[in-house]
Amino acid sequence: MSEKVKQHKNIYLEPIVFHTLNTLFLIVLGVIMVYPLLNTLAISLNEGVDAVRGGIYLWPRKWTLRNFTSVLGITSIYYGLITSTAKTIVGVIMNIFFTLMLAYALSRREYFLARPITLFFVLTMYFNAGLIPNFILMRDLHLTNTFTVYWLPYVISTFNLIVIRTYIRSIPESLVESARIDGSGEFRILFRIITPLCIPTLATIALFVAVGSWNAWFDTMLYNTRDIRLTTLQYELKKMLDSAMQTFGGAPPGGDTSGQMVTVTIRAAATVITAIPILIVYPFLQRYFVTGLTIGSVKE
Repeated sequence: MSEKVKQHKNIYLEPIVFHTLNTLFLIVLGVIMVYPLLNTLAISLNEGVDAVRGGIYLWPRKWTLRNFTSVLGITSIYYGLITSTAKTIVGVIMNIFFTLMLAYALSRREYFLARPITLFFVLTMYFNAGLIPNFILMRDLHLTNTFTVYWLPYVISTFNLIVIRTYIRSIPESLVESARIDGSGEFRILFRIITPLCIPTLATIALFVAVGSWNAWFDTMLYNTRDIRLTTLQYELKKMLDSAMQTFGGAPPGGDTSGQMVTVTIRAAATVITAIPILIVYPFLQRYFVTGLTIGSVKE
């Protein structure tokens, strides 16, 4: 009897121990993830001269909004905001539209070229021409110093293509066959039947594309540095970071550090401003993540 009692105790004790350890781990992980953001927000709301003393963790010592007004007073920030917003919206729409159409075509089992074309796209994930050939290609296509260079090279994403194709193949084929019997064409099947069923996956991919496009700065530095109207928020933040590094590196020991202090807080304010749009959009798409990331788990 004693052994049976011990077994019953272990059966009830194991879930409690697991959930307790799992909860503690998630709490620690959440603190690690949230602390840098809260610390940056606290520094951005603190006076620049006081920030160099350190010791600012989650709460500013001397409150001020001067850092944000200084950042918003830079003309290039407004150009960067407009360009970053436009490139993110256009990039998401174009990527989702063309990738979805290609994924649907490659998901059709009756299409005999589906396998070799898919293999061709997969190879592009492993082999890249390199930075200089890409720049020469963009230059020869007359895409440098244009807004088009922000979205045209990224119209098709191989990873997103594989994800959407896998999800479409998990949809019962009987739905497509029924629509064909009713006289529906391929475009109507795609946009009236397949697309509504792919909303969780498309929303998840849209967020990934939006975050990647919003955070990109290297394409601006590589292709669009001549026209200030084509600058982006992340590129302006990158220039602020470079300015901060130069300021810290050039200051003599024990010298005047007021410029450094202001640079630190302005840099934090710019970081907060560039992160706000993604933080606003993310909660609205979060509910699609569980469904979107478990694609292909249900087969007909």
